[in-house]
Amino acid sequence: MKYTVDLNCDLGESFGRYTLGEQREILRYVTSANIACGFHAGDPTVMRETIKLAIDNDVKIGAHPGLPDLVGFGRREMAITPQEAYDMVVYQIGALQGFLTTMNATMQHVKPHGALYNMAAKNKALAEAIAQAVYDVSPKLILFGLASSELTKAGEKIGLQTAHEVFADRTYQADGSLTSRKQADALITDEDQAVQQVIKMVTTGTVTSQQGIDVALRADTICIHGDGAHAVQFAKFTKEKLAEQQIEITAFN
Repeated sequence: MKYTVDLNCDLGESFGRYTLGEQREILRYVTSANIACGFHAGDPTVMRETIKLAIDNDVKIGAHPGLPDLVGFGRREMAITPQEAYDMVVYQIGALQGFLTTMNATMQHVKPHGALYNMAAKNKALAEAIAQAVYDVSPKLILFGLASSELTKAGEKIGLQTAHEVFADRTYQADGSLTSRKQADALITDEDQAVQQVIKMVTTGTVTSQQGIDVALRADTICIHGDGAHAVQFAKFTKEKLAEQQIEITAFN
């Protein structure tokens, strides 16, 4: 059986004089880039430069809207209403689209960031507001969301093409959610272990949770965090190991 999967990475997360991640190098190994839109990270110049890098590397471009929390990098939950979530997502997609228009480039997808992403994975009302925002901007956009979450359900319900996302370097709970970053076992730091988890998710449609239970999920796209300590090395390693398993890496379509 032939397997294909998209490799995506969160990028454009530098801000002003602060540089985060090795964008130029990691774009050699991924097929989709989620570009920060200024709320949790990024600024206008970083957005423009990151788009140019993605275009130069033939990587598909997506908006990566987050909560307005630069200090917390968008990873702290905020008490927002569905209407506020809708407005935040529309606003941030628009910011990225402005630059794309000036560069004659196309936006492929939208992937919420951090706490907004995790909140929408469980909160149906927030998920539906985000899906509606994406749809209202353009029903042609692809919505990236945690596999089998409220967000992917909302995207599919409204008629968006929806990509179910899995994570190479994160552990899972028995309900299919990601282990909270507040817990010591949230991250997988061993490269071999992380890649074996990816291969299992792509080829079997399951992941082994921290409780030892195999949880069913769909793996359309794999997230590689661009702010990791060895992000470029891990992206290269992942691509090589997937190729060895004859898993084709291509942008989600």
